[in-house]
Amino acid sequence: MEQIELFEEIDAPPAVVWDVLLEFDSYPEWNPFVRAIEGVPATGEQLEVRIEPPDSRGMTFKPTVVAVDEERRLAWAGRLAVPFVFDGYHEFHLEPIDGDGASERTQLLHRETFRGALVPLLFDRDRLERGFEAMNTAVKTRAEARVAATA
Repeated sequence: MEQIELFEEIDAPPAVVWDVLLEFDSYPEWNPFVRAIEGVPATGEQLEVRIEPPDSRGMTFKPTVVAVDEERRLAWAGRLAVPFVFDGYHEFHLEPIDGDGASERTQLLHRETFRGALVPLLFDRDRLERGFEAMNTAVKTRAEARVAATA
């Protein structure tokens, strides 16, 4: 098993960060890592996700949404071909920094857990971490700009 887990503190409420994450149609405009998502963010629905890690070939996969908790958590699970070959569990968690649901700040946890026989061959921690970092920074920039525009 391999896992990437990165945090980002964002000066925007969880509702704003949530909206940024769920606006799949705009991903090509601002997201340097997850270049496209098609589908509905609802439990049991299948998405089509295109990622482009830095200095690497992009790939498209079709995970299934496994959790949607409004303004708190979005997660999907996908695999390469058959189970236990190369499985990924991708999730976003949003936590109010001060513990209050009306918080003006959010901690974003962006995590993926990989399992399967091909993980040692296909997993590239450096490139994926750089992709996660770039996406987290882009989410932060977009959410904070939204808050600034309404202030």
